Amino acid sequence: MTAPPAFSRRQFLGLATALAGTAALAACSPGAVAPGARPLEFWHLLSGADGITMSGLIDSANAGQNAYLVRPTVLSWGEPYYTKLAMAAAGGRAPDLSVMHASRVVGYAPGGLLDTWDVQRLAELGVDERTFPAAIWEKGFVGDNLYSVALDAHPFILMYNTEICERAGVLDGDGRLRAVSSPEDFLELARAVAGESEGHGLSYGYLGDGAQMWRLFYTFYTQHGLEIGLPEGGSADMDDDVAVTALTFMQQLLDGEIAARENDYQSAIAEFATGRSGLFLTGVWELRSMQEQDLPLDATIIPTLFGTPSVYADSHAFTLPHQSSPDPQTRDLVYRFVADILKGSFDWAGAGHIPAYLPVTEAPDYADLLPQAHYAEAAEYVRYDPPAWFTGSGSRFQAEFGSAVQNVLLGGDDPSAAIARFRSRLDSQLKTPNPANPEGGTA
Repeated sequence: MTAPPAFSRRQFLGLATALAGTAALAACSPGAVAPGARPLEFWHLLSGADGITMSGLIDSANAGQNAYLVRPTVLSWGEPYYTKLAMAAAGGRAPDLSVMHASRVVGYAPGGLLDTWDVQRLAELGVDERTFPAAIWEKGFVGDNLYSVALDAHPFILMYNTEICERAGVLDGDGRLRAVSSPEDFLELARAVAGESEGHGLSYGYLGDGAQMWRLFYTFYTQHGLEIGLPEGGSADMDDDVAVTALTFMQQLLDGEIAARENDYQSAIAEFATGRSGLFLTGVWELRSMQEQDLPLDATIIPTLFGTPSVYADSHAFTLPHQSSPDPQTRDLVYRFVADILKGSFDWAGAGHIPAYLPVTEAPDYADLLPQAHYAEAAEYVRYDPPAWFTGSGSRFQAEFGSAVQNVLLGGDDPSAAIARFRSRLDSQLKTPNPANPEGGTA
């Protein structure tokens, strides 16, 4: 296991300038440490239903043994969290364990902000490449070192109202959305659903939300069997023709009949939740709120329309914020806790996420968990943000994409010109050094 480089004063000051801002810190009640139990400090960014579910997983892990007691601290989602985590690691005040989005890890591994996982020790605890979908396990690596261990995959999916879709004649003999395999087939299906809906056939909220635009775009782009490459200091490796094709199809969906041209995220949620649309493009994290509406609901992986099964996703992943002299016993207990959480992550599926630990999703009980079992295959086809220090959930990268392409969806602007704008912004960003690693190089 390679030790990360020391974090210099220059790097610390550079990071402080680049990541200006503060995070509101809300610590959960630490509780009393049982005799002989060692406290573990755990930071995460999970709130709402996710936060409640995570608290239950932690409580179960704490109750299941007396060697450790995990004390969670919850911080604000997005840049405030990542700023606080980076500054804690750089300043010698890191917690024992943290949750990061897997897509953000590549920007933190260089420069010593994260420690690497001991793959052998994880394997001794039943956590290794055989117990994860390949794409999810491999995402944890930067170079030859494992920097994150995924708890889940949370992909973009297609939810649907079974009553509306049944009236539209788009369900198969098993009562599930019939298979489609081309853009034309999907447009036909969506128009049939629109004919039976009070609002639109499809709810898709994107206005002012770069992340929503990116999630659907990158799903369709990668369905061409391609990914975007972002070489540091170079030019974006992107097939502009394929990018235009993906964006043009999104434009076709937003025709005012299939989906509204002017729909923000909350409006799309409201339309589907009140039964005024039959289809809903969204993330798995909205499942619980939709189930609370008592809708006739099912869900599926986004159909493969361009040849290659692929869906945009990210993962909540466990990381080890850098500690200059970690206590060996504490560090080993962190490994035990992560293994305990993974093995007990069935309830995490209740929040809509797909547990990354295969023994959970392959268990017989998971097949009875609906509609989660109907989109669990998405874990085999996940595609994360292109790896670069400036990409990932909660980053400016997705907002920049939205800024470049929104008028294509809203006002019918030229998709080719929008992709050219996006490429220009990517190339400019690629020439900007990673503030966490101003000396250059990789982990």
